[in-house]
Amino acid sequence: MQHKAIRYVTRTTAAAAGAVATAATSVAAAALAGSIIFSPVPGASARMEGVSEDLLRAVQLNQITEEQAVKFEARLAGRILGDA
Repeated sequence: MQHKAIRYVTRTTAAAAGAVATAATSVAAAALAGSIIFSPVPGASARMEGVSEDLLRAVQLNQITEEQAVKFEARLAGRILGDA
């Protein structure tokens, strides 16, 4: 009888620890989602500045050509600045 009691305590302790870990993960995920949702949205000019920096870095790393960067930046400018 004592063996069953020990097994029950072990199982319930493990289940409780799992529930606490799940709750902590849920709270952390909710906090992260809240910080993303309530963070200020960068303006169109700030977004375009970031795009330009990223494309310049890609050209420097020979990931794309300068011509590709210019075309892509123009396409994104139309979308980003068109929404602003």
